[in-house]
Amino acid sequence: MIDTAELMKKVGMIKILTSRLVDERLTGDYHSSFKGQGVEFDEVREYNVGDDVRSIDWNVTARTGFPFVKRFCEERELTVMFLVDVSGSQSYGSSEKTKAERAAELTCLLALTSIQNQDNIGLVLFSDSILKTIPPRKGRTAVMRLVREVLAAGESSGGTDIAQALQYLCQVQKRRAVVFVVSDFQADGWEQQLSIAARKHDVICCRLVDKCEQVLPNAGMLELEDPETGELLWIDTSSSEVREAFQKLANERTSQLEKCFKRSKADFITFYTDEDPIDKVRQFFRKRTKKQR
Repeated sequence: MIDTAELMKKVGMIKILTSRLVDERLTGDYHSSFKGQGVEFDEVREYNVGDDVRSIDWNVTARTGFPFVKRFCEERELTVMFLVDVSGSQSYGSSEKTKAERAAELTCLLALTSIQNQDNIGLVLFSDSILKTIPPRKGRTAVMRLVREVLAAGESSGGTDIAQALQYLCQVQKRRAVVFVVSDFQADGWEQQLSIAARKHDVICCRLVDKCEQVLPNAGMLELEDPETGELLWIDTSSSEVREAFQKLANERTSQLEKCFKRSKADFITFYTDEDPIDKVRQFFRKRTKKQR
């Protein structure tokens, strides 16, 4: 378990790193990617040449004797929920950062971008059960609390139940929300629940991957341990046949996941632990904006 001093140091470092990345351009890309819940009345003003005649307020026009138009603005305020996986498999990392640490950074980056647009942010931490829930709030204090909770949770020794987390979200979040599911998706049986959640909410699946989970290094005989079940397995990584079989299975898993996300009508992004997430986030926002035009 991480001690308080170390925890606050990590929270501070993540805040510094991500604050530098959240610039006006990224905030603008985010704003364009996620639309509000509709439009709301703003004001009535005098008619100007070029205004749409359909927006004329005939009641005010009749009272004043001059043409007036109604103005509407986008109801911008959104609720953004983060479903963050803190199961045992998140502890893995062959590079400088583990999946759990990248999950905290990614959550902070997206949360800071959200609050720049005055959105509310909330959190659900899960493994094979729901570990913690933070209701949606505004402000930088809310961001730091989210990051602190993700880091403080560490990595649970339990398994991963994504279906339960999605079902729980649909129960507690009645109003439509933007939902970022941050996980390595090393679990089964969640596709149906993802489809249900994606019909109600705007769901983006953020898959965290370590490169060694895709390509096995040539390191001789290795004893591998499943961090969620404790199962041990010896494999000979010096064998090219073993490495090729491993990579084939990893590629098949990636292909299956992408098909699942598309069938469920959920957006998805893949983040590698040895890469800074900012570029992938920018690309995703811009791609999404183009798709909506």
